[in-house]
Formats: sequence, C-alpha cells, structure tokens
Amino acid sequence: MVSSRLPRRQAERHGLRLWPVGTVLALTFITAILVAAAVFYTGWDLLGARTLKPERRLDSKTLFDLVKLSFGVVAGAGALVALVVAYRRQRVDEDGALRDATRLHTERFTTAVSQLGNESAAVRLGGVHAVAGLADDAPTRELRQTCIDVLCAYLRLPYTAEDGLPAGDTEARHAYLALREVRHTVIRLIRDHLRLPLQHRHSWRGHDFDFTGVTFDGGDFSGATFSDGTVSFNDATFAGGEVDFGKARFSGGTANFQGATFADGMVKFHLATFSGSTVGFQSATFADGEVDFGKATFSDGTVDFNGARFSGGAVSFGATFSGGAVSFGEATFSGGWVDFAGAKFSDGTINFRGAAFSDGRVDFDHARFSGGEVNLMDASFSGGAVSFGEAKFSGGMVDFLGATFSEGTVSFKDVEFSGGTVRFGAATFSGSMVDFGAAIFSGGEVDFNRAKFSDGTVSFIAAGFSGGTVGFTARRFSGGTVNFTSASGEPPSGLLRLNESRLPSGLIVPPAWCP
Repeated sequence: MVSSRLPRRQAERHGLRLWPVGTVLALTFITAILVAAAVFYTGWDLLGARTLKPERRLDSKTLFDLVKLSFGVVAGAGALVALVVAYRRQRVDEDGALRDATRLHTERFTTAVSQLGNESAAVRLGGVHAVAGLADDAPTRELRQTCIDVLCAYLRLPYTAEDGLPAGDTEARHAYLALREVRHTVIRLIRDHLRLPLQHRHSWRGHDFDFTGVTFDGGDFSGATFSDGTVSFNDATFAGGEVDFGKARFSGGTANFQGATFADGMVKFHLATFSGSTVGFQSATFADGEVDFGKATFSDGTVDFNGARFSGGAVSFGATFSGGAVSFGEATFSGGWVDFAGAKFSDGTINFRGAAFSDGRVDFDHARFSGGEVNLMDASFSGGAVSFGEAKFSGGMVDFLGATFSEGTVSFKDVEFSGGTVRFGAATFSGSMVDFGAAIFSGGEVDFNRAKFSDGTVSFIAAGFSGGTVGFTARRFSGGTVNFTSASGEPPSGLLRLNESRLPSGLIVPPAWCP
C-alpha cells in the first residue's frame, strides 16, 4: 500500500546531493568499528568476564584463528564498500528515473493545459480530465499540487452566471451551458479525489484548494473530506443552483469562506461534520437563497461567523453542538430567517456576543441546552423576532448579561428551566416584547439581577416557579410592564421588597404574592 504522503521527501529534494565517497566510506568504517566495539563490550559484561588468559606460545590453532579473523575483517570491509557503492548507484538511478518522469510529466502537462484554453467545450473537457490524470500520475507531491492549482485557477477565471446573461440571447446561453458543464466537471473530479481514503495513491486529501472569488452556480462536494491543508472559498459567490457539501467532513486544516456571498440558490452542509478543523465564515453575507446546516455536527475545532451579515434568505442550524467553538460575535441579523430549531447544545461554546438582531427571524424553538456555554452577552435585540419557544435548559450556561431588548419580540414561551444557569443580569428591557409565558422554572438558576425594566412588556403570565433559583436582586423598574399574572409557586427572590409600601409601577403580580 502506497501512502499519498510518500512523495513529500522527493518534492523537498532539489537535485541529487551526495557526500564525497571517501567521506562516506570513512564514516561507514568508523560506525562499523563503534558498533562492533559496543557489541563486544556488551557481551563481555553479560558473560561476566574479568581478564583474558595470557597465551605463552602461539600454536597453530591460534594462528589459524587469527588468519580467519583477518580475512573476515577484509571481507567485511569489502562488503561495506560494496554496500556504499550500491546505495550511491541506487540513489543516482532513482534520481535519474525521477528526472525522466518529471520531464515526461512536463510534456504531458503542457499539452493538457493548452486544451483548457481551447474554444471547444469538448476539448476543454478533455483537458480537465487530462490534468486530473496528470495529478494522479505526478511523480512528486509538488507536481500534483501544481495540477490541482491549474484546475482551481480555471474555476477562478471570469464567469457570468445565468441570471447575468442577456435576455433572449440563445448563443450566449449555449456558451454558458457548455462552460458550466466544464466547471462542474472540475468540481466533481475534485470531490471524487477527496472522497478517497488518505492511503489511496490517488487521494488529494491534504492538498491546498484555492477557490477565492469563484462564482458557484451549482457543484457537488458531497462526501468530500477536508482533513488537512487549506481550502479557500474567500470572496466566493454562490449565485444559484445547488452547491452540496452534504456529509462532507472538516476534520483538520483550514477551510475559509471569509467574505463569501450567498446570494441565491441552495448551499447544503446537511449532515456535515466539523470535528477538528478551522472553518471561517467571517464577514460572509447571507443575502438570499438557502444555506442548510441541518443535522450537522460541530464536535471540535473552530467555526467562525464573526461579523457575518444575515440580511435575507434562510440559514438553518438544526445541528448538534457537542464541542469546540462556534462564534457569531458581532454578527448582524437584519433580515431573512436563521433557524436553530431543534439544535442540541451539549458542550463547547456558542458565541453571539455583541450580535445585533434588528429584523427578520431567529428561531431556537425546541432547542436543547444541556451543557457548554451559549454567550449572548451585550447582544442587541432591536427588531424582528427571536424565539426560544419550548426550548429546554437543563445544563450549561446561557448568558444574556448586558443584552439590550429595545424593540421587536423575544419569546421564551413554554420554555423549561430545569438545570444549568441562564443569566439576564444587567440586561436592559426598554421597548421590546419579551415573553416568558407558561415557562416552567423547576431547577437550575435564572438570574435577572440588576436588570433594568424601562419600557415595553416582559410577560411571565402563567409561568410556574416550582424549584431552582430565580433572582431579581437589585432590579430596577422605571417604566413598561412586567406581568406575572396567573404565575404559580413562590415569587422570585428580590422581586418583591418588604421596604416597598407599594409595587413598582408596571409590575403586576398574583394577589397571593402581595405583602
């Protein structure tokens, strides 16, 4: 079995470099003497020998043994010389074979690349397959990477998607369809080689793929494994069709979608696995179309959506977050639908710190928070709708510390707080509708300490307080409505104060709670 990593040593060797034969022989003899001495003294020590018995006379048997020893030394020296010479000859032969293979590869490469520039789509298709075949047959890893770079560069050439074609221009449409077929063939060949196991001699895993600025109007990467190297989709545009990363594995290396634009069509990461790599969507724009992370698994590594803009379309994260770090820090949710419904948060960190929710819908309905940390510190809810309806908080930490609820709707309706910690400490409720209606507080800790209620409505209608700790220590009421009508159980600590002769304006509690 030949490993795809074996040629790396050859690729790093620039020309054949051999030491002078005299130096090599001298070092070989010295090494042999040192090894023999070490073996002799080891045996001497193991046998417990202390002294040698002196021989007064040199008899014929001893003389014969000395002669045999001399011949043995001479024969061993000859064998060492022969071994060194044979090794050097083998190295020279291997280098010559590599040079011949490289020269033949270069000739074939020139022919194949010239086909890629042909006006005929059929010839270009032949050139694509020829370059892929050359990558498989490349005598060094470096030459294989060169072939991969050519295929990626072909995709980076200027390209107009279907929606940019002149209306009614049949010839332009036919040329577009032919070019799209060639481009999708390149993507398919890359995918097929990334599906092969690392040990396969035609596997392209571990190589770099540069799709910077590429326009994708379809393409299939499903089942591909990005396990090493760097894959760049920076500034790429997903302009239509379906681009499929379903069941793809990101288990090492780096994959970047920084600055990418999801403008139309469908991009699927369904059942994809992120288990040890760094995947970056920093400053990506989700403007339209659909991006699906449904049933994906984030179990290790880092996935970064910092600064991403969700302004339209639909992005689904009905995934399992069981480790690693996923960050939406300072992301902007200004339109469309971002769906975490049914997501499972059992470990790791999900970061929304400083995120801005100003329009559209963000949905955490039926999500399960059983471990790890979900950080919404300093997030801003100024419009749109964010829903945690029927979510379950049974462990870990969900942190809204310092968040601002100034407009729009945030729903925790029918949520169950049975464990873990949920913090709204120092949050500001100044104009939005925040609904905890029929929520169940049965365990864990929910903290509204130092929260400010100055406008809008916060509803705890029919909420049940049967266990755990719910705290409103140092809360401040200066306007709006905080409604506990029909709530059951004991009042949250700090909500009602014995030194207050009347309830703060806007606070509504069941009669049974009144002092």
